[in-house]
Amino acid sequence: MLARELKPGIFWVGVNDRTTDLFEGLWPITQEGVTYNSYLVKGEKTALIDLTKSIKGDEYLSQIEELTDVSRIDYIVINHMEPDHTGLLRTFRKLAPQAVILGSAKTKEMLRGFLGIEEGVRVVADGETLSLGGPSLKFLSTPFVHWPETIMTYEESQRVLFSCDGFGGYGAFNGGIFDDECTQADFYEKEALRYYANIVANYSSRVLDAIAKLDKLTVDIIAPSHGLLWRGAPRRIVDLYQRWAECASGKTEPAVTLIYGSMYGNTERMMNAVAEGISQAGVSVEVFDAGRTHVSYILPSLWTLSGVMIGAPTYEGALFPPVLDVLNHAAIKRIMNKKAAMFGSYGWSGGAVRNAQQVIEPLKWELTATLEFAGYPTHEELVKAEQFGKTFANLLRGG
Repeated sequence: MLARELKPGIFWVGVNDRTTDLFEGLWPITQEGVTYNSYLVKGEKTALIDLTKSIKGDEYLSQIEELTDVSRIDYIVINHMEPDHTGLLRTFRKLAPQAVILGSAKTKEMLRGFLGIEEGVRVVADGETLSLGGPSLKFLSTPFVHWPETIMTYEESQRVLFSCDGFGGYGAFNGGIFDDECTQADFYEKEALRYYANIVANYSSRVLDAIAKLDKLTVDIIAPSHGLLWRGAPRRIVDLYQRWAECASGKTEPAVTLIYGSMYGNTERMMNAVAEGISQAGVSVEVFDAGRTHVSYILPSLWTLSGVMIGAPTYEGALFPPVLDVLNHAAIKRIMNKKAAMFGSYGWSGGAVRNAQQVIEPLKWELTATLEFAGYPTHEELVKAEQFGKTFANLLRGG
């Protein structure tokens, strides 16, 4: 892609990545892609805000060369130390050795540990400003959004917020880089939620702290490190992030995430009856086969919905492993205070319910009911399963 001007003297110079399969080596993006957004701000002096993953380094450097001689860059602002933000930093130390690296005190410490860089680094304080001779950069401490060293950078004269991982999302650009150029808003908002649940959710209280701090600013453009830039409706992504952050304190939708696994189709047959009962009660249900769906796509539903229906057979005296894996990820992400119910088949002995309870009790999930059956479900058991789903849905609705 070519460099894009956000406002006079402020440019996007990032990388559109459609070839990486796993973000952070963990979260699938094969179909969706991702962007590594980097920004160049030009005044009498020039600042580069965040770099990019080392992938496509030639393309990245050529975009900067469209605008300025790389060797004449004065400042490199490191909002965040992850390698998808600091890739090529050693290269820049050779191409622009005079450039001063700016970041938080924790960033300075991490630069030494990650990259062995100690010279030419300057710590910026929360609220400190830097004049570029025209543009003026203000640095805002936003720790744990989502690492402890993270800052955001605000260009004061033209009201552009470089928000780092905050307000970011998965999804490569499909042509335009701005929300008001985008014809697939639902896709990018869905991928922003998946990104939030995968990457940021554990730090929701810090997200709310950051939003409160940013409310004092007038922002025309939100320019995150990943995903769409928000120019047409910058408040939209802030409101979404606030809503998702508030899910941590229980402000969730009265709907059901149904996670199931089935070895030979018996639990799946019961699942269909349970899901039908939930729907008959007028409650929305999102169904995921844990054996075929990566947990990355299940976590957003678990994060935002109030009810969890678990369907799993007993496997070697314990919970069916793909379902257990999802529950373990919910524990890692501290998805708390859900209402839950569980059903599933067993052969000669149970054990799945006991195993599930061991995982969800520390999360303060209320296991409201269980329904187990031996082998293949009978007609009578399918009728019970439908009612089981309906009863759980009514419980969520307060009925």
